Amino acid sequence: RPARAATALLALALPLAAALAFSDETLDKVPKSEGYCSRILRAQGTRREGYTEFSLRVEGDPDFYKPVTLSAAPPSYFRGFTLIALKENREGDKEEDHAGTFQIIDEEETQFMSNCPVAVTESTPRRRTRIQVFWIAPPAGTGCVILKASIVQKRIIYFQDEGSLTKKLCEQDSMFDGVTDKPILDCCACGTAKYRLTFYGNWSEKTHPKDYPRRANHWSAIIGGSHSKNYVLWEYGGYASEGVKQVAELGSPVKMEEEIRQQSDEVLTVIKAKAQWPAWQPLNVRAAPSAEFSVDRTRHLMSFLTMMGPSPDWNVGLSAEDLCTKECGWVQKVVQDLIPWDAGTDSGVTYESPNKPTIPQEKIRPLTSLDHPQSPFYDPEGGSITQVARVVIERIARKGEQCNIVPDNVDDIVADLAPEEKDEDDTPETCIYSNWSPWSACSSSTCDKGKRMRQRMLKAQLDLSVPCPDTQDFQPCMGPGCSDEDGSTCTMSEWITWSPCSISCGMGMRSRERYVKQFPEDGSVCTLPTEETEKCTVNEECSPSSCLMTEWGEWDECSATCGMGMKKRHRMVKMSPADGSMCKAETSQAEKCMMPECHTIPCLLSPWSEWSDCSVTCGKGMRTRQRMLKSLAELGDCNEELEQVEKCMLPECPIDCELTEWSQWSECNKSCGKGHMIRTRMIQMEPQFGGAPCPETVQRKKCRIRKCLKNPSIQKLRWREARESRRGEQLREESDGCRMRPWTAWSECTKLCGGGIQERYMTVKKRFKSSQFTSCKDKKEIRACNVHPC
Repeated sequence: RPARAATALLALALPLAAALAFSDETLDKVPKSEGYCSRILRAQGTRREGYTEFSLRVEGDPDFYKPVTLSAAPPSYFRGFTLIALKENREGDKEEDHAGTFQIIDEEETQFMSNCPVAVTESTPRRRTRIQVFWIAPPAGTGCVILKASIVQKRIIYFQDEGSLTKKLCEQDSMFDGVTDKPILDCCACGTAKYRLTFYGNWSEKTHPKDYPRRANHWSAIIGGSHSKNYVLWEYGGYASEGVKQVAELGSPVKMEEEIRQQSDEVLTVIKAKAQWPAWQPLNVRAAPSAEFSVDRTRHLMSFLTMMGPSPDWNVGLSAEDLCTKECGWVQKVVQDLIPWDAGTDSGVTYESPNKPTIPQEKIRPLTSLDHPQSPFYDPEGGSITQVARVVIERIARKGEQCNIVPDNVDDIVADLAPEEKDEDDTPETCIYSNWSPWSACSSSTCDKGKRMRQRMLKAQLDLSVPCPDTQDFQPCMGPGCSDEDGSTCTMSEWITWSPCSISCGMGMRSRERYVKQFPEDGSVCTLPTEETEKCTVNEECSPSSCLMTEWGEWDECSATCGMGMKKRHRMVKMSPADGSMCKAETSQAEKCMMPECHTIPCLLSPWSEWSDCSVTCGKGMRTRQRMLKSLAELGDCNEELEQVEKCMLPECPIDCELTEWSQWSECNKSCGKGHMIRTRMIQMEPQFGGAPCPETVQRKKCRIRKCLKNPSIQKLRWREARESRRGEQLREESDGCRMRPWTAWSECTKLCGGGIQERYMTVKKRFKSSQFTSCKDKKEIRACNVHPC
């Protein structure tokens, strides 16, 4: 089916992407006609290409109503929006050009556009980060469908005619509806750029309560690289390599790192970051995993992945994220919410399914909420999966001559947007501390050197064989107004980590950098060094019998889920001895590891019950589900919610026909003899969804004033009386002060469907000088029209 995935999620981090210069005043002047829909879609504005901040994910079962969610990642927001669905190669100016049906969930938030009833827009302009409506896909055989979205921020419409805000859905694309193809262009940027990747896990029992694994939940070590477009680490629609399989199923990055390093000509930096146990912790307890990497003109893409554990073969990550812009510069910041994907190597459907290899191997694809009823992400209504993680990629430095510099505050470095770099935390994981206290005041109030101190408390030591660092920290300082940099008032960043040694064997050089965070207030030049170099040695004895080894890989996950266990790490022989002898250097190491203490968790809950029936038999209602507390109350407090409520929607309720009251009977249509009188009433609401049909709207009845006389003289007398009557009426108008023109014809209806209005006018033809009254005014009448539903 064209939009077999009838659920669409648009995640927006609003850049200054595509400005369409339509102010509110301009929109009011657009004529209200059928063509207005197509004019919206064909409107042109200045667009900046190459942005990937927008993403559109579509999934679901077209036989049911499915939510379409438009959202913006804070702190971004939008004031208005438009959603529309078109058949491919259609202009949108005809009713049959549009595909599927939108349904309103919250009338206070959303409504159909008055000038384009098939489109959905906001009810009231205000700051918002999320809206949701229902949409049902068209029947099979409709062909490809184009979903378009636009957003309004302040008084400007941001619009994207092509790209990730325009989603094309075709019947044969149903397997990979969640994938938006991004063409990889050649990079024209100059120099290099350095980035920091930070991974924020949001997979917890609170966000994903169904079957959440309490004891062994974790993210494996992050593995990836910055690479050229000639090398693909992994991609949707492709097959997982052996290295990707080992990460997906076992969380082991060793084989993946080996595959990446074998592509040395296509890879600039190998990206590695520590595993995270458990999967979610507050940032004040443990910092989010992060890693730094560099890109250049030929290796301007970055990819990474990390396993969601435990799981059959579920991972999250980015594939071929392009950090080069079309303006020949480097992207400043990328923020991307992540959902899990299936590596296609294991057929399990739950977190802790037994190993069940997929034979033959399937292609990598995103998970959906309709994969399997036992899946922890299953939703019978096909809603979108709640994101499990967020990755933030920030540019921290640029080096070398740049051919296009987007103005930054200081030395082409985003100093104000990136947090100050911190020294690497070498605290053992078995030592649990409180946060550091603020620094004390300096012991010296003059420009003589003194000391300041901060403290922290050791809360737990999980392994007594591993010593814990001191709980006090001291730092040299001087009194207010004094500087430790020989009178310089420059404020410098911390040093960035050392570069790799310039050679692979023997004596070489390495360097590190820092940047100016704040220049002197007097405008003088900073004289402090921004770069340092030093000698480095790699394999001092580079003899024919020596072997060259790779760096040690990250430690594997601990073999125990709680208590004491073992972990291993590995390295490989990079170059064998020239004399052909065997390499004797060790290639693996093992050491003890300590996981949180094994104990009984007091808060034990039953699985969620099935959702109750909808509270209504038609229209919008609510449904609930419950679970029970299984553990004894005396074992501890349990604050988990035991009931959940959500909205539900059934087919629309029948609406009966609604009519106005009868009008007064008209005058008899004959002045003598037999005639008739009529009265009418109007349809205020056409019947909808099987409601009662409309009864008659016109009634007639006979009337007879008097017999018509055949005597000509008497007939002439009647005409004379009528003429005198009209003359008397004219004299009365003059005495009233004005003469009116007849009523105009009714105007065109303001809407094609859904209820519009028509107007007609009676204007003053002549106002006499003798008029002393204010009642001599133009008159206006209004009536309803086109009340049938859209």
